[in-house]
Amino acid sequence: MKNKNQKNTHRCELLAPAGSLEKLRTAINYGADAVYLGGKEFSLRAHATNFSRDDLLKAVHFAHEHGVRVFVTVNIFAHNRDLLELAPYLLWLEECGVDGLIISDPGILRVARRVVPAMSVHLSTQANVTNVESALFWQDLGVTRLNLARELSFPEMLEIKDNIKAKIEVFVHGAICISYSGRCMLSLYLTGRDANQGKCAHPCRYGYRIEEEKRKGQYFPVEEDGRGTYMFNSKDLCLINRLPELVAIGVDSIKIEGRMKGIYYAGGIVRIYRAALDYIYKECEANPGQSVSMPDDFMDEILKLGSRGYTENFFNGPPDVEDMRYTGARVDQTYVPAGIIMKPGPRPLVEARNRIRHGDTLEYMDRGLDNSTFTVRSIETPQGKILEQANPGNEVLLTTDPEISWRSYGLIRRVQESNDK
Repeated sequence: MKNKNQKNTHRCELLAPAGSLEKLRTAINYGADAVYLGGKEFSLRAHATNFSRDDLLKAVHFAHEHGVRVFVTVNIFAHNRDLLELAPYLLWLEECGVDGLIISDPGILRVARRVVPAMSVHLSTQANVTNVESALFWQDLGVTRLNLARELSFPEMLEIKDNIKAKIEVFVHGAICISYSGRCMLSLYLTGRDANQGKCAHPCRYGYRIEEEKRKGQYFPVEEDGRGTYMFNSKDLCLINRLPELVAIGVDSIKIEGRMKGIYYAGGIVRIYRAALDYIYKECEANPGQSVSMPDDFMDEILKLGSRGYTENFFNGPPDVEDMRYTGARVDQTYVPAGIIMKPGPRPLVEARNRIRHGDTLEYMDRGLDNSTFTVRSIETPQGKILEQANPGNEVLLTTDPEISWRSYGLIRRVQESNDK
């Protein structure tokens, strides 16, 4: 896809999800400019690992050592009871050196502006900014960055960008909530878990069948196949081919969804978007004023990771039935994670995330889109015991052919086998 409006080499922030300290380190290894994470309190991903106060301190220290910013979600829709511990928590985040807060609730924003007025405040997509006046409203209240509602088309984003001074952040990849800007009550009604308090059970991903109450076990023919119908199940967002347009209009930050996703996703997706942004910058500098089109390599690499299929959502206008996935919760992925590099060297220390066997052919995911294929020649415990196979959770030393220039928190993967599914 070509962008005819490319004017300059504006550089935007790559903002990555960090559901745990391990995922944060991996995202940073693969080129994130900033990460966002949740503490144990006030976060809309209560069922993610989230960060204890000790881990949050470690996260800020590690990120800042690598020149990466840390933003903390304080984005629940608060009840009065939630406000009791809010001020001390915000003060503690400020003391930790957190670079900004992500807020959606006006009450929490009001407390933050009063208690930690020097801290940068970013508006969550949950606040669903869909027009210029709404953007100006939040800007007037001291919000320094707005994550625009995912229900906006590209022209609508551009109009907001042209009429405000606050920075603009746009989600470019990840799961899409079926409700408006994620403000959903379905989980609460079906499971008792309130999505707006961070406890979503994701019932939009369930398969459904209709049963008449007096005819137990008799299902009526509404299913797409024998597994049921996934009537609320949106495909995942992917704007990899629209990045040149977002860069061209000066979007300040592109954001990846996925604090509850695994480490393979956290590193793999960040890696691709980092490479994509660097490609755009290089093309713009080499050919000023020329349009940029994204090679197929980027999408090909994305398709090696798990998803529900992909859509550009509202970018060109409202989505339709083609943007939904009715036949199952996920699309089969072609690769699975095999391990993570804990300590580089001629024989790297690897934590296995799937079984690794002697003689396996695996692939190391380097920075950029570089993938290095290698064969496992030996597997050994740190104590010197030779193994034929490493199981998930084992830490082992690998001898590989060829040797590779490993990086800490780099990922290893392999082609998915039938018994992985």
